[in-house]
Amino acid sequence: MENINTGHESLEKEKIVERLSEAVLNLDPRSTEEVAKEAVRMRTDPLEAIEKGLARGIRQVGEKYGAGEFFLSDLIMGGEAFKAGLKVLEPELLRRKIERKSTGTFVLGTVAGDIHSIGKDIVATLLTAAGFEVSDLGVDVPVEKFIESVRALKPDILGMSALMSTTIPTQREVVEALEAAGLRDRVKVMIGGAATSERWGKEIGADAWAATAHEGVEKAKQFLVGE
Repeated sequence: MENINTGHESLEKEKIVERLSEAVLNLDPRSTEEVAKEAVRMRTDPLEAIEKGLARGIRQVGEKYGAGEFFLSDLIMGGEAFKAGLKVLEPELLRRKIERKSTGTFVLGTVAGDIHSIGKDIVATLLTAAGFEVSDLGVDVPVEKFIESVRALKPDILGMSALMSTTIPTQREVVEALEAAGLRDRVKVMIGGAATSERWGKEIGADAWAATAHEGVEKAKQFLVGE
């Protein structure tokens, strides 16, 4: 009887993980939060719930967006659903003293003079789903704050977003400031945003340029895990 009960419990936990993935894919933050709470009540492994549930769901959302099946608004809602579930499950990780394996560390922000956040927020969500520890500096970030963050946090990668042609020169200023501070060789620099291009990235000495959030995550992973 004990084996039967154990097997049933295991099956129920598998189902709840699948439901987490589906809730994110359905772009439903409220449902994702409720399923995550149910997962905690059932003592589901929070790491499995995050990686095989939430992260799998947001990856599928990203794939559908890349394939033209989802719109930008869908990608944003998927990100909100992912974060709603993560907000419930991360405290359970801490309570059980379970460490989530880190892919790497990533600091990102939108450069000074630019207050656009949607693209940056999507990148942050997908990076978190991929196992990165993300420090989001927000928008309108001055050069000095990027430098201070690299010095203090020692990230593997620094990401800068700029959506306006009037603000992209700040990306160059950050790269030059990193060099002046003796920090350039310690961090990979990635740039993105509507006003940027691969040519611009090469011109300012960035290590990579990404046209989309999904491409940015893949390039970040290539830097660190050779995928």
